[in-house]
Amino acid sequence: MGWFNNLIRKKKTNTYLADMLSGYAPIYSQFGQDIYASDVVQQAVSCIVQECIKLIPKHIKTKGSDIIPVNSDIQRLLRQPNELMTTADFIEKFMWNLMLNYNSWIIPTFYTWKDANGKEQRKYTGLYPVLPTSVEWQQDKDNTLYVKLGFANGYEMTLPYSEVIHIRYRYSVNELMGGNEAGQPDNQSLLKTLQINQDLLESVSRAAKRGMNITGIVKFNTYMDDDNATETALKNFEKKINQSLSGFLPLDLKTEYTPITPDIKLIDPDTLKFVDEKILRNYGTSIPILTGDYTKAQYEAFFQKAIEPIVVKVGQAFTKTIFTPGEKARGHEIRFYTKTLEFMTTDQVIEMVRILGDSGDLYANEKRNAFGFEPLAELEGKRMQSLNYIDVNKAWIYQQKKLGGQNDEKK
Repeated sequence: MGWFNNLIRKKKTNTYLADMLSGYAPIYSQFGQDIYASDVVQQAVSCIVQECIKLIPKHIKTKGSDIIPVNSDIQRLLRQPNELMTTADFIEKFMWNLMLNYNSWIIPTFYTWKDANGKEQRKYTGLYPVLPTSVEWQQDKDNTLYVKLGFANGYEMTLPYSEVIHIRYRYSVNELMGGNEAGQPDNQSLLKTLQINQDLLESVSRAAKRGMNITGIVKFNTYMDDDNATETALKNFEKKINQSLSGFLPLDLKTEYTPITPDIKLIDPDTLKFVDEKILRNYGTSIPILTGDYTKAQYEAFFQKAIEPIVVKVGQAFTKTIFTPGEKARGHEIRFYTKTLEFMTTDQVIEMVRILGDSGDLYANEKRNAFGFEPLAELEGKRMQSLNYIDVNKAWIYQQKKLGGQNDEKK
């Protein structure tokens, strides 16, 4: 794999894959170094990434309303994206790239051949999340769009854009990239809040240091005629304090010690909480989510605002690149599932499944999908109807038998 070897090899050295998988360019600002130097920002991003690690990518095919899992080469690749990463590693890597840079790039590797009908076929062999330091867009005379990716070691590669998985975050003013007009993370509004947070923390640190500078007053009840005598007396007093193992300090009538209780003026906790919450809201999360002490309603709000849009974007980005237009027209797509993620509140899902399931309007895999569970092959085409739950296609047999029995009784 020539391009991969070039990507992981630095000039004049034989280094390792870490060069490809590291080295993001921080966004420097007046805050100090970059927004990711803030512990609150890192924790907020980590909450989103760690939740997305739970996702299970599935190759599925929709047939009408039914959802059918496909046991294909693509599905096997989703279970082992490349020789270096598990599925969780793979998701974690491209998600961190997305949240830090507002753009995440994944390069699929494949080989092609022509079948008996002369039609070109493609077999995917790997999925590699990469972190380019520069992106250049090109277009040929046929209006085919290409993307030229440059990396920290000087290596460059140009690929048809249609062959690259590109996930964008906060896709707005730039036509091609996520982020601001330059395709970079737009953190100007957040930087102001981070600066306030930093100023508050520094003021707490300064107040603590000032409060600990003076811990007591020593009064000598005798007259000392020169400075040397005073300094000697103070040194002897300090020596007694340092040598006191019991915590008691013996004093004579000539010396009097008055301790001073430190009165450190700290920032109002509500103020610090307000600033932290303002930072976290930028990522759709909250302090209960950060600490793990959340209610079901708080988690559902976090999911719907911060996680669900990303889950949809990622699935559509994979589907767009991996499948041909014909395959997409036949219902092939990639979805990311996890049983802990919900698109509605649990009560809403239960009520929907109860009403539509009892009437036979939902396929069995649709019910599983509503709760975030992956579809099962053995449930393909199965629908149940509430006549103590029988196959919807056989309900008429039951009804005929029941009607036949009633007619026999009338006779």
